[in-house]
Amino acid sequence: MSTAASHGPLQGLKVIEMGQLIAGPFAAKTLSDFGAEVVKIEPPGSGDPLRQWRLVKDGTSVWWQVQSRNKRSVALDLRKPEGQGIVRKLVAEADVLIENFRPGAMEGWGLGPEVLQALNPRLIMLRVSGYGQTGPYRDRPGFGVVGEAMSGLRHLTGEPGRVPVRVGVSIGDTLAALHGVIGILMALHHRHQSGQGQVIDVALYEAVFNCMESLLPEYSAFGAVRGPAGSALPGIAPTNAYACQDGGYALVAGNGDSIFKRLMQCIGRQDLADDPELGSNAGRVKRVQELDAAIGAWTAGRTVDEALAALASAEVPSGKIYTVADIAADAHYAARGMLEQVTLDDGSALAVPGFVPKLSLTPGGHHRNAPALGQDTDAVLREVGLSEAQIAELRARGVVA
Repeated sequence: MSTAASHGPLQGLKVIEMGQLIAGPFAAKTLSDFGAEVVKIEPPGSGDPLRQWRLVKDGTSVWWQVQSRNKRSVALDLRKPEGQGIVRKLVAEADVLIENFRPGAMEGWGLGPEVLQALNPRLIMLRVSGYGQTGPYRDRPGFGVVGEAMSGLRHLTGEPGRVPVRVGVSIGDTLAALHGVIGILMALHHRHQSGQGQVIDVALYEAVFNCMESLLPEYSAFGAVRGPAGSALPGIAPTNAYACQDGGYALVAGNGDSIFKRLMQCIGRQDLADDPELGSNAGRVKRVQELDAAIGAWTAGRTVDEALAALASAEVPSGKIYTVADIAADAHYAARGMLEQVTLDDGSALAVPGFVPKLSLTPGGHHRNAPALGQDTDAVLREVGLSEAQIAELRARGVVA
């Protein structure tokens, strides 16, 4: 494996990405954005299904251009012993391996952590699955939506009394990926001290559950089962989405004590600003319906832009609900470098999200377009010592493509 990445704090870090779709590949994308060299292993012929998900341009999903930027692609059949042998060659030189197959799949191919870490004791192995590598549910198939439901998140989304709704993106997969990246960085720090690699076990439901705030302790202490609350934030007031004259909504977060006073003054309700019971959050929660009605009556007589301009002048946290068209036209997004323009291999331009987080000395960047299936197979195999004749033989037998 070469160190093709030319910038970023992770330059020189060698990563093998196995698996497909979202969680594992998103973790690898995050590393590659910041300089890690990622070799993505895909099945010959079909490749990662994400190549064909959602909207497709010239035969390839535009999502693929984000998820696999800065990566190299090796088309390799993991079901064949020769393919498994190539993975072992790659592992011998790698720092990190990322996989998101169902538990037991890697072991079935002779690529479990015991085998791989015997070859390379410094190897850090991230394993992402629906329910984790242990426990009674480990063998169940688990996608992000299942993790979102099991974590309690799905129960909280939507309006009271209606069918719980899905968050509009694959949040379970993404949260699992980010927890995986955190685990990799911690494991790298430990390896720097000890020289030892280790296995990171990330379950989708646990990654989401880790973000559920006070859900469990509220149940433990009070028997409280938090339910959906629509656009409000239960127990914190006033915070809601308020309908405006032009059919849009103004999001208003007036729940700080001093912010609340400014908000009430802004909407012409000095009486509420001066009410001693409303001086703390506990008192405001008791009268949240009254407060929502007062704010809603004020926004109903104004457009979204008019309401937000007044609230901004009063230094009240507020905002509108962005569509992607709003995002693409927003000056702040542009100023922060979050609307990255890339040129695809066919010469066309494509807008993709920028790089997060922002590092002052070693920022992330785009140094390579998402690869075609198997684009780097020959180069990577040569780097681990295979001859042209050996590569040709493997291709003839369908092991690589």
